[in-house]
Formats: sequence, C-alpha cells, structure tokens
Amino acid sequence: MNRIKDPLLTMLLLVSCPLMAQIKLEIEVAGLRSSQGKILLELLDSNQKSILGKEASIQNKRCTTTIDSLQISKYAVRYFHDENSNNKLDTNWLGMPSEGYGFSNNAYGNFGPKKFEEWLIDIKGNTKVVLKIKY
Repeated sequence: MNRIKDPLLTMLLLVSCPLMAQIKLEIEVAGLRSSQGKILLELLDSNQKSILGKEASIQNKRCTTTIDSLQISKYAVRYFHDENSNNKLDTNWLGMPSEGYGFSNNAYGNFGPKKFEEWLIDIKGNTKVVLKIKY
C-alpha cells in the first residue's frame, strides 16, 4: 500500500507545483507630471531578454498595472511615459529623453541607467513595486 501512496503523492506534487508558482507582479508608476498619454513598459528576464511589452493607462497622474503568470525568478522593468501617444520615447536635439522614463528599483545613473544587475527584482511570490519616474 505504501508503494501506491508514494507515486500518487509525487504526481500530486508535480501537478500542484507549477500552479503554486504562478505569481503576480503589480507595478505602480508614481510621480507622473500629467495623466495624458500612456505608460509603455517592458519586462525582462535576468538575461536581459524581453519577456513582455505592455501598455498601461494613467489615472490621476499614476499608473498601476499587473503582470500575471510569472515564475519564481529575477526580473527587470523599464518603462516610459508616452505623453503624446506616438509609441516612442521622444528625445531632445541632444538625444536626452524629453518624456519621463524609469527602471525597476529606481536604478538611475548619472548618464543612463545603472548596471542591469541593479534593476533586477527577486520575485518569490506575489509582489508590488512602486517606481518613481524621472523627467
């Protein structure tokens, strides 16, 4: 009888583990200078590979969006405030962004973002992050 329980238990664990690893990442972007336009966001894995691109709406100068069905891992986010809804990050004549932008962990450097490793968020369960946009 014990021999039957072990395979059944093993099968039950194998079936339930992937279901338990379905994680939600809630992202809030704060500090927007207007409610016009949208937030364009990209989720990257720990190898800097793009996993998902997402468009999110803005209300009351804030944006909250959720990414479902993630696995336990490290992820990074980069985003920008597409104020004029032209689907690109506008820049000035020097090539500097004229629309707000940001990175996970608010990893801003002096001339561009900090090292990618500093963007990574270690996701082990449902997680909420608050990101502050830079203009």
